[in-house]
Amino acid sequence: MGTFILVSDIIMAKVVKVEGFEAFQAKVAELSKAGGDLFVMFSGSKDANGVSWCPDCVDAEPVVNGCLSGAADDSHYLYVGVGDRSFWKDQNCVFRTAKETQLKSVPTLMKWGTKQRLERGSVLTRI
Repeated sequence: MGTFILVSDIIMAKVVKVEGFEAFQAKVAELSKAGGDLFVMFSGSKDANGVSWCPDCVDAEPVVNGCLSGAADDSHYLYVGVGDRSFWKDQNCVFRTAKETQLKSVPTLMKWGTKQRLERGSVLTRI
């Protein structure tokens, strides 16, 4: 008898990455019209080596990415770099002050259009 391997299609959210508030606004407007759930992950921006200045963001990224395989195929995942550490730490940072985001910490994962959000350590413990 032969060996049979069952290969199933992996369903995964469509992943888009942007940097900065204006790029975030433009992409969220576009993806909101596409239908399906929109999950937005706000993270400390990455350096030239692809590493975020935010250690919690570094820890959360593989956990969140691992969960994407269970997302519906019509859903979208928008990864948003909020800027470098000094930009983020400014209490007047647009990601903190804008009505649509009102971030208190990074990483923050939210289901866009709802009040559902996970902030900082809960991104790791509640997923």
